[in-house]
Amino acid sequence: MANTLADGFDCLLFDLDGVVYRGSNAVPGAVTALERCAKVGHQCVYVTNNASRTAGDVAAHLRSIGIHVADADVVTSPQAAVSLLPDFVPDGSAILVVGGAGIDAVLIEHGYRPVRSLAQGPAAVMQGFSPSVSWADLAEASYAIASGLPWIATNPDLTFPTDRGVAPGNGSLVAAVANAVGREPDAMAGKPEPPLLVEAMRRRGGSQGLMIGDRLDTDVRGGSLAGLATLLVLTGVHSVDDLLGAVGPDQPDFIGVDLGVLHEEYPEVVVREISAGMEAECRGVWARIDEVGRVEVGGLGTWIDAVRALAGVTFASRNRGQDVEVPQALQALEAFTGTVAPETMELRGDHSA
Repeated sequence: MANTLADGFDCLLFDLDGVVYRGSNAVPGAVTALERCAKVGHQCVYVTNNASRTAGDVAAHLRSIGIHVADADVVTSPQAAVSLLPDFVPDGSAILVVGGAGIDAVLIEHGYRPVRSLAQGPAAVMQGFSPSVSWADLAEASYAIASGLPWIATNPDLTFPTDRGVAPGNGSLVAAVANAVGREPDAMAGKPEPPLLVEAMRRRGGSQGLMIGDRLDTDVRGGSLAGLATLLVLTGVHSVDDLLGAVGPDQPDFIGVDLGVLHEEYPEVVVREISAGMEAECRGVWARIDEVGRVEVGGLGTWIDAVRALAGVTFASRNRGQDVEVPQALQALEAFTGTVAPETMELRGDHSA
């Protein structure tokens, strides 16, 4: 029996929002895929930049949608952020918190004192996402930072997926404070910075990790910077047009419609130079970019293999300095698939070979 994608790694690191669940609902197919991971003995750990809840709360949420996890299987950005505090403040300091219970709980666990006002004498500001964060909270943080206090942000996610769509994330709120105080945070703890993923690997004792996420700028880039292989699934924030524009560490090693790809034999994507440009082939599908940037996709195969081939040739061309226009690449993909959107493919289950 052929090895699956997951079989090639001793630790699977899963982002949550947009990968495993959207708001209170599981992403279609996610629970089944994760149950299969557990059944065959894959080591799984769940990493989240969301600072609004404790690791225990996140684990309880996962259990409520049918995924069997322990609290220790979840690593949060506040846990990574607190590990940075000794570089800035004495042990036991008061910390002005912009965010929710997830930050408070970790601070208390490590001997710090969370406060909500500059008048309470904080030694630093820690900012993370919570749906309850208000203008008054952002203003209090601005006053404290302007007074000279160090500022640690849990994560830079500009958006946050919910049941109703995409909403502003912690990065957008951090940007509001940065605009007010005229500078950026002194440290960022969550993805794409390495501490969160390094801690996740440490807990599992793994040496060959696969970071699985729905965002190029945090999940994929974070995995790349932490020395991990990366898988982008198309169930969350970033779609094919974002993928085809990716550069450098934002380019994933693997691409799947959803988590079902973990239990498939991942096809090889062969990239080669041809007389008039570059070509990539994935199973029976090929994608070509000529010397003036014209893009073609053809052959016989699945939509997702067309995406993989197109991403492969796009990445290779861009990495060698050739400009590739994303709209042209998308038009070539549409000519191959018709007008089928990623969401439709997910619902049809067309991720399989």
